[in-house]
Amino acid sequence: MVELDGVSKAYGAKIAVDRVTLRARPGTIFGLLGPNGAGKTSTIRMMLGITLPDSGTVRLFGEPFRRRLLPRVGYLPEERGLYRRMKVLDQLVFLGELHGLEREEAARRSRHWCERLEIAGSLSSTCAELSKGMQQKIQFAGTLLHEPEIVIMDEPFSGLDPVNTSLLREILLELRTRATIILSTHQMENAERMCDEICLINAGRVALDGRIAEAKARYPSDRVVIEFEGDDSFLNADSVASLQRTPGRAEVRLKDGHDPAALLREAVRCARITRFEVAQPSLEEIFVRTVK
Repeated sequence: MVELDGVSKAYGAKIAVDRVTLRARPGTIFGLLGPNGAGKTSTIRMMLGITLPDSGTVRLFGEPFRRRLLPRVGYLPEERGLYRRMKVLDQLVFLGELHGLEREEAARRSRHWCERLEIAGSLSSTCAELSKGMQQKIQFAGTLLHEPEIVIMDEPFSGLDPVNTSLLREILLELRTRATIILSTHQMENAERMCDEICLINAGRVALDGRIAEAKARYPSDRVVIEFEGDDSFLNADSVASLQRTPGRAEVRLKDGHDPAALLREAVRCARITRFEVAQPSLEEIFVRTVK
């Protein structure tokens, strides 16, 4: 649905995107990840034709980028772009009309999405009267009014509390059955729970890509979760690189080349072990290791 092949973009002497290649398949949530200034937003803007690549190619729906394809795409930018003095319903209807909907149909869909997003009570309010989280949900609704086949979302959870983050996450997972979703986010927990595949960009280049399980398999399973009763002196073993402790529980990261089984033998000798789990690194750990 979305393909970038060797795409590069520079602004003067600054190379923002350096030969990035990625592919987002139909019916998936594709995570575009990276630290601040990595080139994620620049990459998204080239997908949408807001800027053109200096080299490389962009394809949508299996064909070279053409502006006539954009009505089939929905885009939620990181920056809010609402008219502060316009009422919520009027604003959403206006956005729907820009996407080619008749006014009555745009109003019907707007009311539906406001109900789904639990903001129907604010339809007659102006955006200036609403919180940042409420404004974010209005932009989210506006992105989906025309039922796009590709949905590109740049930091969709910005300004949301945990309850509303969960609500948007639920909706995106439902949308995956009828749209390809490209999700750019700093929140690794959401990316890990939602994404089928990821592309981690650092300093404009692809640092890691593929299915999450495959990406995790490239890193050693050196994290151990231990729950125990009794003596905790085994946590002082030479194999322990770092640890986080709470009463009766420890999360241990082992030094390179050390076997978790050796730590288990030492732990059993000292304490009663109720849980010993060798865990794969989280996506957040992989993010930090890759970027560093």
